[in-house]
Amino acid sequence: MKTVRFFAPLLCLLWLGQACSAADIEEEEGVLVLKSANFEQALEQYQHILVEFYAPWCGHCKALAPEYVKAAAKLKSENSEIRLAKVDATEESELAQQFGVRGYPTIKFFRNGDKSSPKEYSAGREADDIINWLKKRTGPAATILADVSAAENLVESNEVAVIGFFKDAESDVAKQFFLAAESIDDIPFGITSNSDIFAKYQLNKDGVALFKKFDEGRNNFDGEITKENLLNFIKSNQLPLVIEFTEQTAPKIFGGEIKTHILLFLPKSVEDYQGKLDNFKKAAEGFKGKILFIFIDSDHSDNQRILEFFGLKKEECPAIRLITLEEEMTKYKPESDELTPENIRDFCHKFLEGKVKPHLMSQEISDDWDKQPVKVLVGKNFEEVAFDENKNVFVEFYAPWCGHCKQLAPIWDKLGETYKDHESIIIAKMDSTANEVEAVKVHSFPTLKFFPAGPARTVVDYNGERTLEGFKKFLESGGKDGGIDEEDLKDLEDVEEEPDVDEEEGATIQKDEL
Repeated sequence: MKTVRFFAPLLCLLWLGQACSAADIEEEEGVLVLKSANFEQALEQYQHILVEFYAPWCGHCKALAPEYVKAAAKLKSENSEIRLAKVDATEESELAQQFGVRGYPTIKFFRNGDKSSPKEYSAGREADDIINWLKKRTGPAATILADVSAAENLVESNEVAVIGFFKDAESDVAKQFFLAAESIDDIPFGITSNSDIFAKYQLNKDGVALFKKFDEGRNNFDGEITKENLLNFIKSNQLPLVIEFTEQTAPKIFGGEIKTHILLFLPKSVEDYQGKLDNFKKAAEGFKGKILFIFIDSDHSDNQRILEFFGLKKEECPAIRLITLEEEMTKYKPESDELTPENIRDFCHKFLEGKVKPHLMSQEISDDWDKQPVKVLVGKNFEEVAFDENKNVFVEFYAPWCGHCKQLAPIWDKLGETYKDHESIIIAKMDSTANEVEAVKVHSFPTLKFFPAGPARTVVDYNGERTLEGFKKFLESGGKDGGIDEEDLKDLEDVEEEPDVDEEEGATIQKDEL
């Protein structure tokens, strides 16, 4: 008895110490706050943990935050063992470097305390996307549905869900279904052999159905059940016929198989907003799986860069543009500004038939475009100046908001001053956010290209030092010292390194940020 009394205070201290240790990890709205000091502890304490590396100033991180909190709360309500955590990568730079954080947010999934190879999160940025992705990583690719209530719960609790109905769950077609389920991270799959579930959803033979809380509500697969056919079916039906572009939907929009997008820039404050959106939806019905129909609130401040990318101003909206997201992004503009279903359908049909020419933006030619040492080019005079057979033309393609371009500006002005009286060298610049040309595709700012005299229409990419002396040496060598021909440049593109995290934000035009 004395022994028990002797050890009791010690046991109490040990228990309190464990409790304090477990409580050391701070939480904010159900999300663990990790730092270098408690990161190891979190990995040991939780078998499955999703970690967001963020920056407080990052707009994408701010947009993700409420969905991340919502996902954490839902998992907690389900008594899940999965935990969500976050790391301020600007404060915890060693952790960020250790896990290869190169942009924000970066989200990684850790299992069983393993730090050597965390899985990169690759799904959408809505709470359901996060939860579905995590459940796929911690459980079976498809949940076995034993009764009607299990099937109803799967359908009712998710925006999109897929159920495989197989009388023999070990059959070859059921195995193809499982293979498809393993390939899709952001949609929950269920599989059943239960006759009551077959009856509930009106099936009398093997089949697959996609359930969704929008448009027609349900799509039944029709065809040979193979992994590839199922994936095509799901990808064609998982998105709404018309989807709004937001931070949360962007990964679904740009990560999908459909690379032709038609965009309706529609301010939510406009008169007859719903009528215009309904017209857009009517036009969309015939292009499922071919063209993705997207609408964008042109009044929203987050979308102003997108308007700029398409050369649109708020007062010009509502407006429609079409873009293809292949190796090169190409834009198209309808001939008519009337947004009737007939006009939109006609525009889409003509595009698919190859009868619509790309739309290249151009400002008007200024009266004094050639009065300064640095000549001001726009789309409408670019060809005439850059490919003048008697001139060697050195052009900076810039963006007004680009920090690197602002740093280069005084050097470029000095270069123009140096060659203002030269008989065959022209120094020029072009605002590539407002002007586009067929001969040059600009992917980052500033882009510097040299157009040597002669009939060959040669384009030389400048890759030397961005100094006055470097530019002069390049020009005096006829574009040899510091230059690389565009044909040779193509061979090098595959080995280029990604830009560092601290590189100017927005310096590269990303397809998912249009």
